[in-house]
This record gives sequence, structure tokens and C-alpha cells, in this order.
Amino acid sequence: MGLILGYTLRNLAVRKLTTTLTVSGLSLVVFVFAAVMMLAHGLEKTLVATGSADNAIVVRAAASTETVSLLSREQGAIVKTQPEILLGGDGAPVAAGEIVVLINIDKRKNGEPANVVIRGTVPAAFPLRPNVKLTSGRMFTPGTSEVIAGSAVAANFRGCGLGEHVTFAGREWNVVGTFDAGGAGFDSELWGDVEQVQQSFRRPILSSMTVKLRDPAEFQKFKERLESDPRLTIDVKRELDYYADQSRATATFIRVIGTVISIIFAFGAMVGAMITMYATVANRTVEIGTLRAIGFSRRAVMLVFLIESLWLSLIGAGIGLVAASLMSLVRISTTNWDTLSELAFGFAVSPQIILGSLIFAVAMGLCGGFLPAVRAARANIVESLRAA
Repeated sequence: MGLILGYTLRNLAVRKLTTTLTVSGLSLVVFVFAAVMMLAHGLEKTLVATGSADNAIVVRAAASTETVSLLSREQGAIVKTQPEILLGGDGAPVAAGEIVVLINIDKRKNGEPANVVIRGTVPAAFPLRPNVKLTSGRMFTPGTSEVIAGSAVAANFRGCGLGEHVTFAGREWNVVGTFDAGGAGFDSELWGDVEQVQQSFRRPILSSMTVKLRDPAEFQKFKERLESDPRLTIDVKRELDYYADQSRATATFIRVIGTVISIIFAFGAMVGAMITMYATVANRTVEIGTLRAIGFSRRAVMLVFLIESLWLSLIGAGIGLVAASLMSLVRISTTNWDTLSELAFGFAVSPQIILGSLIFAVAMGLCGGFLPAVRAARANIVESLRAA
């Protein structure tokens, strides 16, 4: 086997031009495939990172997002009395009743409007979400028209930077601080006082209640008691599951479109690899005859050309994956179709994406090299040697 591997590698090195062209086509396909998978994974990773393992979120029954959920204040008060909720240093439950509304703000780079989440919350939101850190300025003062902005919103939207002003719901709001959530979805939100946001939008309700459990193992008991309470028509979810659901439709769409595009590209790359391998077989007729004459079986000759095709695909996969990994330095902002709000996220690679890309490349190599390998294996010894 070592002899065959070395022989096939030397053959690729001898035919530099055809090898380069074929590898370029294969690497482009792998790059597109891996980049699209990284885009979908980055979206999921961003939203899953938004939730905490020991938090639970309560929304109206059948509400898929906070923006379409309605809870009365009385329902919120019932949720806060549950014994499974962790108590803070002041003896109060670590819980936040919040209102979530979409507002329209112009982007800095082109002035085009986009939906941004304004979250009316309470000071308990920070101990509830320890990954959120105030990075500049200060916390908003309850009872005032002040907001703090997530890092992505502050960077990408007009009027949302520290010391700037943003207008919505008929009021001007001062941005008094910015925060960072470590790349999570909260980076794409504005936070203000829940009472002020409710008054501004004339919506005296809550969108959700988020609580920190004293023991994540008590979640099922917490969920069953609340969902069976006749005073409540609610769904109780782990916060991680809730935010994972937020990415499902958009991530699935990206994967489907990306896979279709990659398959179309792959067909072209396989045809290119097949042409290259057919040309290789035609140019090496004497060589094939010599191999058969010195004792190489038809199966061994076929294996030689299949391995050569696999080398091309694996080299192309390596180059494509290296190029795709550079995309992890890029962050983009687009509309999350589940929430209809703007969300900033980056490309993210995973072992599954690397493995999937390699399998995809090997499949292209096998499909593109199989028929030329069969042709080489069927070559007649005498006729091949006469070609000299």
C-alpha cells in the first residue's frame, strides 16, 4: 500500500497544472459547503449561548417567541412565588418579569432601517445573566428614559452608542451605558426600565418571566406545577431550549440552501475531476500496460487511480477548510426570521463540520474518479504496450 500511495502522489506532482486546476475546483466547493455550515452553526451557537443552564423562562402557552407572548402582572407574581426559585442576598427571588418589543432603527453603515429588540427589564437581569457585563457608562436609572445598549447594537445602529440618543415610542431615550454578553443574542438588544417601556408602548403586560432555579434538577417539578395551575395558561421551558428553538427555522433554511448550492457546485467539480482522471488514463496508457505486465491486477490498477482521485479531493478539502476557517474572524448582522429582529453573529466551526466537509470531499473524489479508474482497469495489456 505504501508503494501505491507514494506512486500516486508522485503522479500528481508530475502533472502540476491539471492537479492545480482540479484541486482548485474541489477546494472551492468544500469552502462553500463548510462556510454555509459554519454560518448556520454560528447562528445556533449565538442563540444557545444566550440562555443559561440553571434558568427557566415562562411565556404564554403556544407562544414561540417573547415578542408574541403576553403575561399579566398577576401571572408574573404567581411565578415568582415558586419555591424552586433561587433567593438573592436580599431574600428576593432572582427573577425578572420583562417586556420585549421590536422597534425600528437605522443602521450606521447605510441608513437602512432594521428591527431591534428593546427589552424592558429590572436590575435583577444582571445576576440572572452573569455573562452580561456592563462595559462602559452605567446602568439605566429606573423610572427614567434611559437605556443601555448591547455591543452589537451600539456599534451598528445610529443613536445607540454611549452618550447618544435614540427615539422610539414617541420619546427620546438616552444611552447611558453599553454591555457585552460574550457574543450572545443579548448583544443585539437595548435594555431599559420595564415600567417605562410598558408605559411608552401602552402595554401594561409582561412578555416573559425568567427565573434562576436553585437547582436545575428541580426544573421538571417547577414546570409541572406551573403548567397545571388553572390560573395560568403558560409554557415553561429551560432557557437553553427556548433560545435553541429561536434559531431553528433560520439555521435550517441556511443549511438547506447551502447544501443545494454545494451539490450544484459539487457536480461541476466532479465533472472536472472526472475529465482530469480520464485525461490521466489516456496519457498513461503505456504505463498502465507496463503495470499489468509486471503483475499488477486489474483491481490494483483501479485502486491506483481511485487513490489518485481521493488525493485530489483530500488536498482540495484541506485547502477549502483552511480558507473557510478564516471566516470565523467575520461577524455579520442579519434578520433572525424566528424573532424578526436583527441579530449579530459570527461563523463558527465545529468537529462535525470538519468531518462532514471531509466526507463530502471524499464522496466527490470517489464519484469523479470511479469511471476513469474502471476504464484503466479494463485496459488490454497488449494494446496498451503497442501505444508506445
